[in-house]
Amino acid sequence: MKIPAVLCLLACLATSGFAQDEGELTAKSRILSNVGPGLRSVRIGADGNMYVLTAPAAYVSVFGKDGKLRRNIPDFPGTAGPQAAELRAIRFGEGMDVDASGTVYVADREANAVKIWDAAGGARMAHVRAPLSVAALPDGEVAVTTLGEPHLVIVFDKNGRDVREFGDPEQISDRTDLNRFLNIGQLAADAKGHLFYGFDYTPEPTVREYDRFGYAGQDIEYTALEAAPAAQAIRREIRRQEKKSGAPIFKRVLNAVGVDRESGDVWMAVSNDLFHFDKEGTRLGGYKLYTAEGARLEPNIVVVEKDRLMIGSDPLGLYVFDRPDKKTSQ
Repeated sequence: MKIPAVLCLLACLATSGFAQDEGELTAKSRILSNVGPGLRSVRIGADGNMYVLTAPAAYVSVFGKDGKLRRNIPDFPGTAGPQAAELRAIRFGEGMDVDASGTVYVADREANAVKIWDAAGGARMAHVRAPLSVAALPDGEVAVTTLGEPHLVIVFDKNGRDVREFGDPEQISDRTDLNRFLNIGQLAADAKGHLFYGFDYTPEPTVREYDRFGYAGQDIEYTALEAAPAAQAIRREIRRQEKKSGAPIFKRVLNAVGVDRESGDVWMAVSNDLFHFDKEGTRLGGYKLYTAEGARLEPNIVVVEKDRLMIGSDPLGLYVFDRPDKKTSQ
């Protein structure tokens, strides 16, 4: 990817010389034992409840701190609620977020819409082709990534209007459809409304920061020497597929992105490795992930909380880890 030389130098130094913590992370426990296959998104609401999206499922499940199911969203009894069938269920949810007021946003790929349910029972949606990931922003806005729109991010206001688009795809391939596929990404946000766009398929695992208005900031890349052979192999595969017709087929490189909402630190999952970067792009640690039973864990979900990490895998489930950067002295 093209990033300023100074930032590239800093990232390369950070991944080679300044890492503070390396090793293995083993889960303390598995939670929500019935959750696993089809796991797509997990969020912690301002109410302390856990919001969980699986696919295919017609709703988001909301669990209390005790792990008990509190409610499903949407769940309208009888003829109550919206009359439009699309707002009464999820067809195939790819991504989900929840804002401070308890409003839930779901990227329903099959419905070509972002569906929105607020805490008061209201429902609405914004139409967008093949949405993949969403992030709640201040003032009722929601950022969305898709399979193929010209820009990386589309932002809708609380009335479902497209108010801005930003992020030009990186030039990775000369084949237009292949290049757009390689720029597919996932979103996370911090408490200040900064967006973090994780590129799922670029040869070097990369997360780019934007402010809520679309101005790009720091690029965080995993560019350690040990990552070079894998990146080179991906570039060879890109060249091979450029010569073929048909839909692109690639294994995801960046499996998951988590952001510490207070500090802006970024955690990125690559295979069963979890890398921790500060907001300046310096790598602080790297860890091999294992379940409590010792099985290799490849996440598709990373949730960063104050004192713990919640890491999810489809189909293995959702696991709790101590945060290695919050170790207490013995």
